[in-house]
Amino acid sequence: MSLAAKYSAESVENKWYSYWMEHGYFHSEVDEREPYTIVIPPPNVTGVLHMGHMLNNTIQDVLIRRARLLGYNALWVPGTDHASIATEAKVVAKLKAEGIEKTDISREEFLEHAWEWTHKHGGIILEQLKKLGASCDWDRTKFTMDDDLSASVIRVFVDLFNKGLIYRGYRMVNWDPQALTTLSDEEVIYEEKQGSLYHLNYKIEGSDEYLTIATTRPETILGDTAICINPEDERYTHLKGKKAIVPICNRVIPIIEDEYVTMEFGTGCLKVTPAHDENDKLLGDKHQLEVIDIFNDDATLNSYGLNYQGKDRFVVRKEIVKELKEIGALEKVEQYTNKVGTSERTGAVIEPKLSDQWFLKMKDISKPALEAVLDKDINLVPEKFINTYRHWMENVRDWNISRQLWWGHQIPAYYFGDGKEDFVVAETSEEALSMAKERSGNPDLTIENLKQDPDVLDTWFSSWLWPISVFNGIMEPDNKDINYYYPTNDLVTAPEILFFWVARMIIAGYEYRDDKPFQNVYLTGIVRDKQRRKMSKSLGNSPDPIELMKDYGADGVRVGMLLSSPAGNDLMFDIDLCKQGSGFVNKIWNAYRLIDGWEVSSELPASETGAVALNWYRNKFNSALAEIEDHFSKYRISDALMATYKLIWDDFCSWLLEMVKPAFGQPIDRSTYEGVIDILENNLKILHPFVPFVSEEIWQHITERTPEEALIVASWPESDGFDAKLINDFNFASEVISGIRTIRKEKNISFKDTIELSVIDNEKVSPEFDAVIAKLGNVSDMNYVAAPLEGALTFRVKSNEYFIPVAGAINIEEERTKIQEELAYTEGFLKSVQKKLSNERFVNNAPEQVVQLEKNKEADAKAKIETLKASLSSLQ
Repeated sequence: MSLAAKYSAESVENKWYSYWMEHGYFHSEVDEREPYTIVIPPPNVTGVLHMGHMLNNTIQDVLIRRARLLGYNALWVPGTDHASIATEAKVVAKLKAEGIEKTDISREEFLEHAWEWTHKHGGIILEQLKKLGASCDWDRTKFTMDDDLSASVIRVFVDLFNKGLIYRGYRMVNWDPQALTTLSDEEVIYEEKQGSLYHLNYKIEGSDEYLTIATTRPETILGDTAICINPEDERYTHLKGKKAIVPICNRVIPIIEDEYVTMEFGTGCLKVTPAHDENDKLLGDKHQLEVIDIFNDDATLNSYGLNYQGKDRFVVRKEIVKELKEIGALEKVEQYTNKVGTSERTGAVIEPKLSDQWFLKMKDISKPALEAVLDKDINLVPEKFINTYRHWMENVRDWNISRQLWWGHQIPAYYFGDGKEDFVVAETSEEALSMAKERSGNPDLTIENLKQDPDVLDTWFSSWLWPISVFNGIMEPDNKDINYYYPTNDLVTAPEILFFWVARMIIAGYEYRDDKPFQNVYLTGIVRDKQRRKMSKSLGNSPDPIELMKDYGADGVRVGMLLSSPAGNDLMFDIDLCKQGSGFVNKIWNAYRLIDGWEVSSELPASETGAVALNWYRNKFNSALAEIEDHFSKYRISDALMATYKLIWDDFCSWLLEMVKPAFGQPIDRSTYEGVIDILENNLKILHPFVPFVSEEIWQHITERTPEEALIVASWPESDGFDAKLINDFNFASEVISGIRTIRKEKNISFKDTIELSVIDNEKVSPEFDAVIAKLGNVSDMNYVAAPLEGALTFRVKSNEYFIPVAGAINIEEERTKIQEELAYTEGFLKSVQKKLSNERFVNNAPEQVVQLEKNKEADAKAKIETLKASLSSLQ
């Protein structure tokens, strides 16, 4: 089979992905091997691939492919998340475009549309991941709304309710007026925004006096039910027991006292709006204040908004400020920066809202999850996130798990009466009916008499079970899959969902398996553009990953993504990284084309130079392998790639192949050729996790292989140690070769012309690489001498001096003049450095590293002067 002159990424990728799928390399079943398991962070079912997915899944694929090569029974479980808020919003928008309002159809009809949408658009992202080379076990693909996963969610809800950990409460919640649902505290993003602080005058009932109160939300005065002062504030002692009048609505409200008010902040007076501020609600409960909710669910004002009824809160803010000014109640307006809570899903400004919701008590259930991370039973990589995790877990609040949506897992609470406590919680309506009959004492109840709670569970309430539920570990706690694959090994995810998802999975793991869900959590950074902006559709700065793979190949993009993505630190993505990745793939391809094009002779004796070169590279490979494995053990994936990159590009392509390649038109001896192929195959094994397609293509081209011999299921190389001295000796020899090449280039000495080389061997270097120096420097004779050679060019490697006779090849006088000029400049530079170092003030006051830098300059200048003088001497 002839090898294409140019690497064709698309055809190679399609061919080998189909081959891998056809032979079931991605599939895993329980066997006697040690398992290595990853569960994918399930993307939104209707989502499409973005750059964050590319980074996250490339890392996962690198880990899973390496695990296969290491002999583990590797399993990567794929799947998608039903994403209640995002998916419902898309379905609502689709229906609206068709002239249908959600409120005009039944829940069942809406869910039919939602499932239709999911079946049509769902799974696109998983197909896109295949283009990347993701080696997931597609036979095990899961969806959080699958029957078995849904049953797991319902069972856990019932279990936690029966344990007294889930309760229904009337509480202040985070309300998203765009999605029309509550959000958990973790789904609220606080952003600093420039706003205004409005100073408003409230008249004191029965007098001409007034109080000034500062607020950022003047529209909420219509819900005020008290004014609060600090009992120790002497400015307002005379107002104790009096009442104030709210501007515009003219509601008479009490002036109450509480130490909660900070006397130094603002005017020292606080308007109390229990329905629209969590702290105000606590004050209201303490002082038994009236609660007046002025907002509809969509954040328009209701009847308490008076003439502003039906208008949006932000429109009302502008209009009410105008009215307050007109009636003389606006004292002044100041610029003010404060943190505003916004929805993580829709971006809408969150509205605090009192509502009946379902909550999960988190304090006690979270303790094992905190201890697991602090005791390093679970490793967070990088460790800088441990303190963040600890702070959150030590200050965890009850989790609001109900959402006012239709798409999702409907809460299994069934109401049988009009009272707030007239409900039962059960896995099925049949069980609920039996329980309701018993609770109510009414044997005549029917299923039609039961009304299931209309809310659904927070999406995270299903995904927190993901490492367990994908193996059916909730419904069948003792099945062979959960016992074998759980706990999983590595989780690769983003830091921004450390609490949304990671912490909660750990909590669920200890609650339902009494064990951690994973050993290691690798936290990737955020993919940003060159201006450090987060990539997003709205900014238009996020390239289409599919188009990138078309332009640069999947392997090229994988390398590009990993070249600068240290764990936990943001990736500054530049399309040039993909170009560099593609260039690396082409370098590998062209290196193999060179090898494949050699004529091999069984008649030729083994090359001495070849044997030396192969021995060096094997040692260099083992040294690099130890470094690569160390990087993998510390989850420094980018560093592991860079070590691999340098080994292949520099040591294999630039040095080994140059050392062993035969002269033009000449064959290579079989012994050397087979050694190169053996080395190439080991190279391909360590390359495979990073560039699976090109590595498999070359592997399969080297020789005919059976499916059992495919690279994807080959064995990771084993190191038998390395000779550090041998590697250092070659490094020295490579400097000699570079010195020869530099002189050839500077003096225009053609490489075709042989040269003689003499050396004063002060370093007592091993002569093992002399043959390599001779070949790569085109040296005809190499002589060891005791004294400098007259009339020769010279260069130095450490304390060794090398001489190349050049009589007739260059103009001696011109060369002497050139060296004398460089010598004069260097001596002048040395004097300036020594002058600085002789200044005691500089030496005593400058930072240690700055002084050391000057000392290094001094040493370098002295060494250069010595070399230049030796060169002058040799040209006498």
